[in-house]
Amino acid sequence: MLWGISSALDLYEEYLKAFKIKDDPLPKDEHAREEAEEAAGDNTLNTLNILICGGADPRHVIKTLAKRYTHRIRPKLNIYLLDGCAEIEARNMLLLGVALEDPESFNLVSKVHLFMDLYGNAVIRPSSHHYMAAKGRTLLKMVTNEEELQRLAPMLNIEGLKYKERDGLEMAFTFWQPQPWNVFEVTAYWEQRSRALLGTRYDHRNGAFDWDLSMTLKDRGGQQICSQEYRYWRETGVAFVFPEYEHCKPNKTLAAGLVRNGRNFIHRGYVGDIQTGPFCGFGLRTVEERMHHSVHGDNDYRATDITERNLMEFFHELLTQTAYEHDSTRSRRYGSVQLLMTPLLNHQEEDAAGQAAYDKPWIHVPGVTVHFVSPLKMEQLKQGAAHWNNMFDVVFMAYNYYSFLSKDFFQAMRAQSLFILETKLMTVERKERVQEYESKAKELMKEAGLKAAINYQAINAKNMWLKYKKTDKEEQEDEAVPEAVPEITFKYDTDTDYGEPSEEYTGLVIEEIPSSNQTVAAIKKEVEAEGPLQPKTNLP
Repeated sequence: MLWGISSALDLYEEYLKAFKIKDDPLPKDEHAREEAEEAAGDNTLNTLNILICGGADPRHVIKTLAKRYTHRIRPKLNIYLLDGCAEIEARNMLLLGVALEDPESFNLVSKVHLFMDLYGNAVIRPSSHHYMAAKGRTLLKMVTNEEELQRLAPMLNIEGLKYKERDGLEMAFTFWQPQPWNVFEVTAYWEQRSRALLGTRYDHRNGAFDWDLSMTLKDRGGQQICSQEYRYWRETGVAFVFPEYEHCKPNKTLAAGLVRNGRNFIHRGYVGDIQTGPFCGFGLRTVEERMHHSVHGDNDYRATDITERNLMEFFHELLTQTAYEHDSTRSRRYGSVQLLMTPLLNHQEEDAAGQAAYDKPWIHVPGVTVHFVSPLKMEQLKQGAAHWNNMFDVVFMAYNYYSFLSKDFFQAMRAQSLFILETKLMTVERKERVQEYESKAKELMKEAGLKAAINYQAINAKNMWLKYKKTDKEEQEDEAVPEAVPEITFKYDTDTDYGEPSEEYTGLVIEEIPSSNQTVAAIKKEVEAEGPLQPKTNLP
């Protein structure tokens, strides 16, 4: 997986909500604030350790840092990223570098479009390709030179990576360079994967694509994904499209399993997701309800437009630490527009000399350290190694890392901590397998002594995450709130005979139909009241 299948979370906010912690402000006086912090010591409100297992992208990191200014108490954050291979770690460094790029390099919109291109498109714009190569050279200096790392991005910590994994980062950054021998024919790999997946259905693939979207993903919370953008992504690997851009360069950050072979590289091609898409992380929900408006299933805005709007908010907040006010004229209503999708252009590698060097220090985020952890540590966590005992306040685990979950794993969590498990909701697997996965996960966490942060038995909701907490206190479970799938809402216009989405009325009201026993009893009562039937005597 090269992107997550659940929406971005502010993990600190999730922790506060789970334990109902009031976000009271510290004293404004600087001296009094320091005294209060020293008196509090190293507790959960001053230092928060967060572990993200298999996040596949930095969406949770970006949102957690972007929303940090909204909290009155801002603890020191230690965020540990554990992913399965060096190529994903290199990609995470690149995407974090885009999010925290110096504002002199890009304006807000350009930065957002650059991030979207590298994040979700198998074929990218030439400008994005140039940035990937130039930033790769800068990142290569950072991972091989500690002084350069401290100068450009002191928030990054790679001490948890072994030398072999650092060599993997070096190979990834080198492979990104535009050299003729660094071959990554992503369009061919994508077609091979699609043919292998669909088999005999490949000739009728548009119908298969529509089925996966309309009958599965939209029923599970993906209503914002439009059929045109989804079909185009399934066909070409390009998820985020704007009419003014042309895509012709391979996105080498999607390569996996790199092995040096002399001057060349051997790799496994493209092994990421080809069924759900990169729309879930930032493109399913936004605070602006008007952008979720649809008529007869046709959205005004695509998941691409929602992603653009959310990333503009997060990047603005990272830079200014102030609230973002969205200009509605920036968002284009392409949801029901049939864009002319031109064929992907051919590309040629070119010399990297003369390209811009993106080697300015990242945006400063005080009190935050992002630790990259060796994939080998996952087995230690599974076995409950003493080194990790009582370490983390918040743990997020992706659904495809569930096999590493065990009772011993929870020893790494502190006495008061939150565990968030991503579910299979936004996959195209059968409903029975999704429910079976959730049932097994709930049973395991119950056996480990964790308590549900939400009362999942209250309503039959579709869950994008399972949130459980480790605590010694007896607490009443919160009422269940459907987080993943927004309810379809309607209002009725007197001039029309159809409904349009609104916040005035949630769900559908179904008139209660009496049971068969109630119906028989009512008829019997009426017959008894009327008395026996009288025969007619005046027959013709």
